[in-house]
Amino acid sequence: MSDVLSNYTRVSSEIAAAAQKMRRNAALVAVTKTHDATHILPVLEAGHRVFGENRVQEAKTKWPALRQSFSSIELHLIGPLQSNKAAEAVALFDVIETIDRQKIAGAVSVEMKKQNKPVKLLVQVNTGRETQKAGLAPEDTLPFLKLIAERYGIEPAGLMCIPPVDENPQSHFALLRSLAEAAGLSVLSMGMSHDFKVAIAEGATHVRVGSAIFGARSAL
Repeated sequence: MSDVLSNYTRVSSEIAAAAQKMRRNAALVAVTKTHDATHILPVLEAGHRVFGENRVQEAKTKWPALRQSFSSIELHLIGPLQSNKAAEAVALFDVIETIDRQKIAGAVSVEMKKQNKPVKLLVQVNTGRETQKAGLAPEDTLPFLKLIAERYGIEPAGLMCIPPVDENPQSHFALLRSLAEAAGLSVLSMGMSHDFKVAIAEGATHVRVGSAIFGARSAL
């Protein structure tokens, strides 16, 4: 697992340098989807505590046991959430980055109250308007924020996006930043292994990096 540790050290240094250049902070969400505990351990042992998973069911197989050995883990759900998984998601995750429908917002709100567990929420924006991707259209984002605040008392911490793979991500990051500024939100989760430096330059507070640390995804 020496490659994982060296990759993590390099990526962390690059994030710190990019953030320092812009005179701001940016947190690394180390994305562990499809990677088992043996791949995650070197990063945990190095002191990192912020991780991202795409699926509720997969997270259930890894993180309860890892939390028993390592304290202060902050786990982010970065994949789509179905309303019937809201209870498990609230129980497992500290941050849910993919709120994009009223039904999901309502289900999560109910579970946070039922479980008496506050979870930090981000709203996902489909900046590229891609039909195969989740997320709100940019013009629907501010009305959605108002709706969930009024109806469910939800005040998200920020916004998240995944730009189209075949487009320059800079304009997408800039759009997300402008929406967050208009809404008075401080958290911007944007940027992945191939574009996190661009994201940080555009204001990312969190970057989601998986393959640059852990290598190619394992088959599930």
